[in-house]
Amino acid sequence: MSYQKHIFLLPALLVLVAIIIFPILFTIRVSFSSWDVMQPGLDFIGGKNYARMWADGRFWEALGRLSLMAVGSVLLQYVIGFGLALLVWRDIVLRRFFRVLFLVPMMTTPVIMSVIWRTVFHESLGPANDIVQLFGFNPLPWLSTAAMATISVITVEVWQWTPFMFLLLLAGLVSLPREPYLAAAIDGAGPIRIFFQVTFPMMAPISIGAIIIRLVEASKLMETVYVMTSGGPGTATETSSYYIYIRGLREFQIGYAASLSLTYLVVMIISLTV
Repeated sequence: MSYQKHIFLLPALLVLVAIIIFPILFTIRVSFSSWDVMQPGLDFIGGKNYARMWADGRFWEALGRLSLMAVGSVLLQYVIGFGLALLVWRDIVLRRFFRVLFLVPMMTTPVIMSVIWRTVFHESLGPANDIVQLFGFNPLPWLSTAAMATISVITVEVWQWTPFMFLLLLAGLVSLPREPYLAAAIDGAGPIRIFFQVTFPMMAPISIGAIIIRLVEASKLMETVYVMTSGGPGTATETSSYYIYIRGLREFQIGYAASLSLTYLVVMIISLTV
């Protein structure tokens, strides 16, 4: 019968319900409760958590800070990744070696990577300031001032995830047709003109897809902040994810953390679809 073919979709639908739909519905229910360390349970309190959230300036500041870090790091990843992809796309010596070498940072576990970079940026023992002093400059407060801590976090994100951007863009470059390049060469176009009038326009769909994928991932920035700065100095590098972690898993304000999580999710969806 015709309905029998739909039975094969049942396992996938059950998995979808189990890992996506049910947790979201349960989080919505928790967000309307007073569940915290002093009052566990799902006692309904209406929209009090959301009213509290609208007045929580620290959450909105963290959301704005996350947007700055995410957009800044992804743009840098795109520019550097595109440059590396163009370099390896051409017939250069040891091309396969460089393809593998550029992917090494992405293979590193984020937490371990953050621990290593925290050591690198240590103000008295880290090699970063040793290199700075070799050029005659004073040691930099990599993790103890707001601006430098933000730059340090963005640097680590760019270092780890540029290989992902590089991989996607290189795959796009390899798939480009050769005919437009032959026509441009016949017209006498130089490398710069070929890039801006041939390569870049044809790479636009792939570039947009790669940037959106990375923005989705960058909007969940948590491990690097947790390990390197713990949101500091003060709240200078505190992102939405880290703030929700503090409210939910440190202070055990489960209901309030659920309302923050849902708002954060809605804002991210709107931001990425508009």
